[in-house]
Amino acid sequence: MFIQPDFNNQIFFAMRTSIHFRARFKTGCLAVLCLVCSRAAHAKADTTSYIQTLDITTGKIDTVLITKKHFEAPNWHPDNYLILNSKGKIVTLDLSSKKLTELNTGSANQNNNDHGISPDKKWLAISHNDKSDPSTKPYKSAIYILPITGGQPRRITPEVPSFWHGWSPDGKTLAYCAERNGNFDIYTIGTEGGPEKRLTTTEGLDDGPDYSPDGKYIYFNSYRTGHMQIWRMLADGTQPEQLTFDENSNWFAHPSPDNKWIVYIAYTSDEKQSHLFGKNVKLRLMDLKTKVIRDITPVFFGGQGTINVPSWSPDSKKIAFVSYLVR
Repeated sequence: MFIQPDFNNQIFFAMRTSIHFRARFKTGCLAVLCLVCSRAAHAKADTTSYIQTLDITTGKIDTVLITKKHFEAPNWHPDNYLILNSKGKIVTLDLSSKKLTELNTGSANQNNNDHGISPDKKWLAISHNDKSDPSTKPYKSAIYILPITGGQPRRITPEVPSFWHGWSPDGKTLAYCAERNGNFDIYTIGTEGGPEKRLTTTEGLDDGPDYSPDGKYIYFNSYRTGHMQIWRMLADGTQPEQLTFDENSNWFAHPSPDNKWIVYIAYTSDEKQSHLFGKNVKLRLMDLKTKVIRDITPVFFGGQGTINVPSWSPDSKKIAFVSYLVR
């Protein structure tokens, strides 16, 4: 059962179903990753995506586009458009005209929801399932860089799987989640490639690394305490600090461009190390000066794809995200 979102009143709820669409599991020491598509959801094309923006001061939610296609993970470009992924493709959404345009990503046509814009706004990092990679691992996501206007991408990470999440403010380093030797940890690598550097070594999943605008910290989510919480560490991986301590499963902290806030997604149920689609979630905002946290949405139907990557507006006033309806 679902309650149709009422976007005029900025209140929208949906009840959980058993359908899991494009779920990414990262569990235990095996660190198993898989993509699961519900046969029913795919066959009936019954997923509706609500691509939305949220004013963090007023709480006003504007729906940019409602579509029967499954879209994920908006990035906000200062030229007034969003970058999202859908069914392996990267698309742009003009915020004025509401026009969707497929971006040319060359041979990278199996892109997942881990993509983002360079600090100078000239480049795009993507995570593409490179089936030609000789690895025997079941999913071969590698990180690539291409011009923001499209073109043939250049591979950066030599090993798979690797999932992009952050770009250093000087534009020289990428931060990402990767599975190596059975555990998902946080790594960095230069934008010209080369050796990768492992920043976390604890058992359990570390994911979602995103740089602070001053380059001092990397924010991330971690299961190292036995519950998924938001953390940060210095950019070299030292001095980890836990920031959330509640009963929610907290994922994907994104610092605002003015470095005053982080926004993150909170599952209202304990999802262990899974970040699934089709769950009750909400967006929360932390004041980085006071560490005070508040809800900025009611509970809604989302999870995987809602806010995986940085989605702040350039002026730090709004956030882009995706909520869903599945029948």
